[in-house]
Amino acid sequence: MGDNIVRLLQPTLVDGISGTDPELRQEFLRILAKNNLTPLFQPIIDFQKRTILGYESLIRGPSDSALHSPATLFDIARREGALTELDIACKRKGIRAFNSKQLAGKLFLNTTPQGLLEPGHRNGLTLEFLREVGIAPENVVIELTEQYPMTDFSIMRNALEHYRLMGFEIAIDDLGAGYSGLTRWAELRPDYVKVDRHFIQNIHTDSVKQSFVRSIADIAKELQCHVIAEGIETQEECQALVGMGITFGQGYFFGRPQKNPICTIPDFLTQALEPTFFRKSSEPAHEDIQELLTPAPFLREYELLENAYQYFIEDELLTTVAVIDKNMRPIGLIRRNSLLATFSRQYGRSLHGAKPVENFMDTTFVTVEKSSSLEQVSNLVTNHMQSQIEADFIIVNAGKYLGLGKVMDLLKKITESQIRNARYANPLTLLPGNVPIYEFLDQLIENQNSFCIAYCDIDNFKPYNDVYGYFEGDKLIKLIAEILRDNIDSSTDFIGHVGGDDFIVVFTSNDWKLRCQCILRIFEERVPQFYTEKDQTLGGIYTQSREGVEQFYPLMTLSIGVVTPNTKRIISHHDVANMATHAKHMAKKIRGNSLYVEQRPC
Repeated sequence: MGDNIVRLLQPTLVDGISGTDPELRQEFLRILAKNNLTPLFQPIIDFQKRTILGYESLIRGPSDSALHSPATLFDIARREGALTELDIACKRKGIRAFNSKQLAGKLFLNTTPQGLLEPGHRNGLTLEFLREVGIAPENVVIELTEQYPMTDFSIMRNALEHYRLMGFEIAIDDLGAGYSGLTRWAELRPDYVKVDRHFIQNIHTDSVKQSFVRSIADIAKELQCHVIAEGIETQEECQALVGMGITFGQGYFFGRPQKNPICTIPDFLTQALEPTFFRKSSEPAHEDIQELLTPAPFLREYELLENAYQYFIEDELLTTVAVIDKNMRPIGLIRRNSLLATFSRQYGRSLHGAKPVENFMDTTFVTVEKSSSLEQVSNLVTNHMQSQIEADFIIVNAGKYLGLGKVMDLLKKITESQIRNARYANPLTLLPGNVPIYEFLDQLIENQNSFCIAYCDIDNFKPYNDVYGYFEGDKLIKLIAEILRDNIDSSTDFIGHVGGDDFIVVFTSNDWKLRCQCILRIFEERVPQFYTEKDQTLGGIYTQSREGVEQFYPLMTLSIGVVTPNTKRIISHHDVANMATHAKHMAKKIRGNSLYVEQRPC
């Protein structure tokens, strides 16, 4: 094969693009003639199954050559019109090495769109190489690497359709970094899309990157496409992606491209694959009502009404003056509109200006503590001030007057908070996601409110998802969300969707144990309907385990791990995280639908 490639290239090399180093051309010829290419393999991890999805085949030139780098190697091939020849050589090398090393899972084979469109491209060669070694095309993913502009998508679609008809899957590489980006995705409709490493680096601390990847995940779900996050280098990045519901990933954190890559996931990586709702964020912390505090003048009960009038005259924006007793506790309000109406009547000012304010104050007002949440104040205002949208309420500290808050400012903050929560809501269940969860926990800890946290996880969900498909799996996840919503106290408790089949419930209601037992009972009653009659009779399903061995998995059950943190001993949601995760693992050790309550002091 090498001699044939040399003969094919000779005319091209004579007329090659000016500027190409003649020595590099000859080196390129020698590499192809001797088939001096080395395939390396990098694992692609399945976050949900905690196993290896497959390996990407990556080609290197000789280690002592200027063409060791694949970028340089393929650039020379492009300049000389030899992408097809190099592409053929790389695929054959990768396929043979993958087979000889007996690697499990899917083989991701890189190819350039330009190579597929060259006149010398010959259909069916990849399938021939696979047949030589006995690999089924269903286990191979053709990965398009976009290094140069690509505009003729109609020809490319025809080429890819040829691959699909033979049983191959299709992936596109480096989404967000190439020339055509989303256009390429929309036109080619691949089975996998790889997100460029730029959007993965430090994603755990970058809300913009988080928003980008969430958007990609939402689009992928609509297109029934799998997302692979590239360039994962740290545990924090990995945990952020798992928490966001990303299914697959690769990068140096799991393994560098090697001749002999890992075949199983090491134990130290297991923790990194746990869904997490405890990551850092640049979003603001949970807001309380103190942020709406406006310092405002006040009057003693014995002061004159004329004094209140002077305050309103000096400040046109002032609508209310609080009246307090000798202990600085509010006892009423003087409202601008009411006072001006009184003084505008004939002799009104002269008759009433010298009288004490206690005779004219409004004693129907709302008082809130500075540590109250926006939601708590909103409920009070809704119940007591429905017809006074422009009214003020009094903010106190331990009952003593601090200042005023405006209803309009409250409504604005509530709206902003709802928009922020919606931004971080899980797109499948619309339940609050990671950021609202940790904000809620940190607020409870800061105020030293008593609460318990229940971590809910479905047992045998991943095998079910594999057998019945993602659509049916999504229906089950929605069922869990529905059961949780129906069995909490919505006025005090909080539900969060961590990602995948993991949920948390923060209970501040005292009857949390009965609620958990009810959740388990309803789940047990309803889960059989998600199986065929045959599988219901069998009591479960058969499918491959993480190790590739056929195994029986019983009908899905629900595990709930509960812990009651001591808010005087814990510092933040990170502490709650460790406790909740431990409780969940203990619950999953119990067979069937289970409730584990941590009894150790926390």
